[in-house]
Amino acid sequence: MAFEWNLKPVLLAMMLAGCGGVEETAMASFMINSTAFTDGATIPTEFTCDGADQSPPLQWSEPPDGTKSFVLVVDDPDAPSGTFRHWAAFNIPSGARNLAAGAGNQAEGMMIQAENDFGKTGYGGACPPKGHGPHRYRFKLLALDTDKLDLPAGSKIEQVETAATKHLLGRAELTGTYERK
Repeated sequence: MAFEWNLKPVLLAMMLAGCGGVEETAMASFMINSTAFTDGATIPTEFTCDGADQSPPLQWSEPPDGTKSFVLVVDDPDAPSGTFRHWAAFNIPSGARNLAAGAGNQAEGMMIQAENDFGKTGYGGACPPKGHGPHRYRFKLLALDTDKLDLPAGSKIEQVETAATKHLLGRAELTGTYERK
């Protein structure tokens, strides 16, 4: 009997570890992609500061049950001074499954846009320092359990991310790269 009793904590730990795997699998089924580039590939110049600097087209799969809105955040974790935030759009309606090319450059639309680290509201394309090597640009789509984040247009991206984490149901991510030589 002592052997069986000592085995219970091990079985409990295994069951709890398995629960985390179930959660990760559920989030993995929520996907975001672009017709402009594939995950891990180079972002075309037209979507960078060296081109038209317009936001790329994005589309996503069915989000987790209970999703009431989305937040999109684009950042560069390889920036020399730390993560540089290029774009955030929030209060995207739950029925949306895409954003057209250039949606981040529109003053009005179906979403509210935050102020990026360039100091402007809307999309600021990939623009790493020349000769710094390729940078990664993460397009993170967050599914939320609330219809809207109570933040004004022009809020800082960090404020949007902080508010979103309190309502997070799922997350999808697409990563592109860009290098200026």
